[in-house]
Amino acid sequence: MNRELETTNTEAMPEKWVNLEDIAEHLSVSTDTVRAWIKNGKLPYYRAGKRYKFKISEVDAWLRDGKITE
Repeated sequence: MNRELETTNTEAMPEKWVNLEDIAEHLSVSTDTVRAWIKNGKLPYYRAGKRYKFKISEVDAWLRDGKITE
């Protein structure tokens, strides 16, 4: 029964936002490449003031769907 509660709590947790440097590291590319992809509309992102924020799951989905290409 405890195992069910743990699974439910994990699934309900919101996804953590990451910054430009984190997403560049996740994708094994430079921050300049990430900025170029943002400029060209090739990467899903959000703005928090002057900072870019990303959800890793959204970026991974774009990558799987072939929407990020060089």
